[in-house]
Amino acid sequence: MYFKIIRNDMLKSKWVTFTTMLFVAAAAMLVSLAAILFVHLSGALNELMTTARTPHFLQMHAGEVNSERLRNFAEQNPDVDEYQVLEFLNLDNSKFQFGEQSLTDSVQDNGLSVQSQKFDYLLDLDGNVIHVSEGELYVPISYMKAGIAQVGDKATVSGKSFTVAGFLRDSQMNSALASSKRFLISAQDFEELRGLGNVEYLIEFRLKDLSKLGEFEAAYASEGLEANGPTVTYPLFKMINAISDGMIIAVILLISVLVVTIALMCIRFTLLANIEDDYREIGVMKAIGMRISDIKKMYLAKYAAIAAAGGMLGFALSLAFKDRLLENIRLHMGEGGNSSLAWLLGIACILAVLLGIMAYVNHVLRRFRNISAAEAIRFGMSQEKAVGAKRFTLSGNRLFSTNIFLGLKDVLARKKLYATLLAVLVISAFIVIVPQSLYHTISSKGFIQYMGIGNSDMRIDIQQTDNMSEKAAEIMNMMESDDAFSKYSLLATKAFKVRTEDGVEERLNVELGNHSAFPLEYTEGEAPAADDEIALSSMNADELGKKVGESIMLVVEGKERKLTVSGIYSDITNGGKTAKAAFADHSADVMWYVIYAQLSEPSLTDRKVSEYAEKFAYAKVSDIDEYMAQTYGSTISSVGKASRTATVVALTIMILITLLFMKMLVAKDKYAIAVMKALGFTDKDVKAQYISRSVIVLIVGIVLGTILANTLGERLAGAAISTFGASAFRFTVDPLSAYLLSPLMMIGSVLIATVIGISGAGHIKISDSLKEST
Repeated sequence: MYFKIIRNDMLKSKWVTFTTMLFVAAAAMLVSLAAILFVHLSGALNELMTTARTPHFLQMHAGEVNSERLRNFAEQNPDVDEYQVLEFLNLDNSKFQFGEQSLTDSVQDNGLSVQSQKFDYLLDLDGNVIHVSEGELYVPISYMKAGIAQVGDKATVSGKSFTVAGFLRDSQMNSALASSKRFLISAQDFEELRGLGNVEYLIEFRLKDLSKLGEFEAAYASEGLEANGPTVTYPLFKMINAISDGMIIAVILLISVLVVTIALMCIRFTLLANIEDDYREIGVMKAIGMRISDIKKMYLAKYAAIAAAGGMLGFALSLAFKDRLLENIRLHMGEGGNSSLAWLLGIACILAVLLGIMAYVNHVLRRFRNISAAEAIRFGMSQEKAVGAKRFTLSGNRLFSTNIFLGLKDVLARKKLYATLLAVLVISAFIVIVPQSLYHTISSKGFIQYMGIGNSDMRIDIQQTDNMSEKAAEIMNMMESDDAFSKYSLLATKAFKVRTEDGVEERLNVELGNHSAFPLEYTEGEAPAADDEIALSSMNADELGKKVGESIMLVVEGKERKLTVSGIYSDITNGGKTAKAAFADHSADVMWYVIYAQLSEPSLTDRKVSEYAEKFAYAKVSDIDEYMAQTYGSTISSVGKASRTATVVALTIMILITLLFMKMLVAKDKYAIAVMKALGFTDKDVKAQYISRSVIVLIVGIVLGTILANTLGERLAGAAISTFGASAFRFTVDPLSAYLLSPLMMIGSVLIATVIGISGAGHIKISDSLKEST
């Protein structure tokens, strides 16, 4: 019996059934995709880091290494499981040549390594530890993606010829967010080239218990061991490897939650319309003594069938799209070996959505209890109460034309009816604006300020070279006499000891200089200006337990110096653990210098970058725009794709919901339309009224959606961005896109759907409709 009822009902309302199923399918597909991608990402990342045996603690060091002291520390520390020191031969980027292409314009620190013997293995694209032969060169995977090298190509490194034997996965430096890239060669070739570059040491430890990582860091710092370079830990390695694909998953998850919400609203609307159509029949069934539970079963069976069909279609679509979305994960990390778990979790998430839908349908059907059998049989429809528009009379109207006025009056009189459409339009506007604003934010030049880097035209890094102070002064002298620069600032990073409240000494890398010339975005407070002020990165502030206004004890020139925390800022550079101060110091050795410069004419940037790079070969000179493109390019590209997809999804939702709403509204208003025609309103007048209704609701929806996107949406995007260091986050909105193009696309979509949806109003015959209602 149920099958026959369901089939007949679906055939009677094919468009409504199809649209409802489509929304369920979209919700199921997105939820399943998010689950499948998450399982593959976490599985592939864990597999990569397990196979590569990624170090738990890495200290990069430029300078001499006391091997005996390091070995004694490793042997005496009970937390250490394994320890090693690897060499990284840092070469000038122009020394890497692949056919006609070179790495001259790369912002990465490129260098040569040999395969490790204990852990921190470099893997091939099949996930195997690479065994390299003499004359072979394995290239980082990022240069394969950029099309710079292919297997079999001839390469030249510092004048020595190599054959590109393959590409490597590096669990430390895969991501563009990692500032260095390792090329793998044989030990013999490494020794031959050793004297042509600067050797940097990777001091690496694996611990018996990863939970003791914080204690181990403190122990390493307190011993005063080699530390002339960034410190990076296992959790940060995981984060920078996952961030690009993780953001895609986060956007899909956000959209899926919103689409599930829209699907529930769509189901509520169609269900209420269905109840409205069947109002007299429901009254008859109640009058003859049928139980409410039996009446509900008929509706539950129909929506269970729609939900099941939508769920299966959604799962099939998620399997069809997953391979394309998994390309980047598979390339950088491998398969992960969790395909069956991904399928199971995807199915489980879809089942959860379907159960939620059925629970919601059951909740809506509770209104059967409030239906009066006598009223239903007598009137054949629920008796709507027009509230909120009693004082809004046509005779008092001076602002709008008659048709627009009647459309507005209907919206005010039946607010509950239009609330569903309004909510869907608000959510759709949210879906369009949030990913779009996130994309414009991270692709804007100012976003670099959230990353711990000054917003400038040019950046010069001086490190791993002799007489750094003299060389920095040489560059500054040239800039001083160069009229092309409007301002510039020299910042020197030095290592100091900071004494915690429990008396333990920890190491703190502090960048000294004028921090107001090229300021960062501060989560709290401001840049240090006085000699007794210091600003901390978010990660350091959390570890030290400090807030703005509190003080820390820094050991400077052998004496404790009390500094007040003036601000807390976002940072992803040097492991995210940095600090900034303005005091002068002549005791500690400089670890590295950074020079920020702004040009009076930005169009000169390329020429000045080339000029200074050629003259000062020991320095790394970068165009800040190119730095952003190379460092965050993959992340920006991923968010851009997600933004465009979200826009298509939202516009599709708007069209389908508006079309569905208008078709059902015309069916519901048959009698009212017939009355208007009898009073002399033309088909054109009737259509104008319905168009005005949808436009009024749309405008309110766009305004509310924009406000919601710029408040709640900004917080959600900030939470996603904060996972890789940017805690002070505000949207950079593109006014043309957010306030003109997007609203125009939404208005156009809704208008097209409205015109199609109300096309049936012109076919309503006065005599037939008035007869049906009597």
